[in-house]
Amino acid sequence: MPSENALLYDTWSVISLWTAIVVYALAFLCYAVDLAKRSEETVRAKDREAELVAAGGGGGSVRSADPAEPAVAHTNNVMGRIGTTLTWIAFLLHLAATVLRGIGAGRVPWSNMYEFAMTATLLFTAVYLGVLFWKDLRYLGAFMTGLVTVLLGAASLPTIYVEITPLMDPLKSTWLVIHVFVASLATAFLALAFALSVLQLMQTRRERRVAEDPELAGKRSLLRTMPKAEALEGLAYRFAIIGFIFWTFTLIAGAIWAQDAWGRYWGFDTKEVWTFIIWVLYAGYIHARATRGWRGVRSAWLSIVGFLAVLFNFTIVNMFFDGLHAYSGLD
Repeated sequence: MPSENALLYDTWSVISLWTAIVVYALAFLCYAVDLAKRSEETVRAKDREAELVAAGGGGGSVRSADPAEPAVAHTNNVMGRIGTTLTWIAFLLHLAATVLRGIGAGRVPWSNMYEFAMTATLLFTAVYLGVLFWKDLRYLGAFMTGLVTVLLGAASLPTIYVEITPLMDPLKSTWLVIHVFVASLATAFLALAFALSVLQLMQTRRERRVAEDPELAGKRSLLRTMPKAEALEGLAYRFAIIGFIFWTFTLIAGAIWAQDAWGRYWGFDTKEVWTFIIWVLYAGYIHARATRGWRGVRSAWLSIVGFLAVLFNFTIVNMFFDGLHAYSGLD
């Protein structure tokens, strides 16, 4: 039974977490409105082009010579900036909730499924916000905040939430800090790669249609304000490589921890098998794209399948498969 202080910390953690979920949801709405405004801007750009043509000014300065190249700059991005500000606020509340849970438990807050979801989604947001200092990826804001809202909201439901409990003996190891944290960080980068791959498929479809019918280049589409499919694929590939490096370390660290805890490096436990399957999927994706020329749609689908396997590993495997890694905390 947790102490009164532990319960108090946990209570404030839950309050902070649910507040963060609400703010994440508001950020998602702002980002969604920003996407709608991107679509509206393509209509206004077409109208401006028509006015230039009618006035004899020509439309060459408005439309790119390459119809697949997005030619519309996203300037009306107030809602996107508000969404980013709200995401920062939600992140700080989320961080406070995670820290309070850790203080109350007297250990790192990722020993069960509820705590892991709390920490992993925190890193999702941290990586997304960190990348914004390098490259403007606010067009992914709706996806990232929506994903965090759904995962965090589901993890906070009474069916998954668990009170603070003592660590099981195999978890009393320094490897708990290292192994799980790095796995969460890997998942955050792979989530970004997944989002970019989905967007890449959408952009590829648009570019293919425009190539078949150049008149579609001026049609209303929020994708005209985003990078080309090739650029999106390149970004997804970079993030996937970073995630793969962290995932490789996760696999190795897990084997070392298994030797320390159970006296063997590998035992074909369900969690171990799925961790290896995910590693193989991403290794295949990186190898195929680098050496076999698997680019475009096939590359995107490999990235998507890999991340779906990650989600399966951290949800279905944790909840419904028995094994030595059954630390979900659920009955």
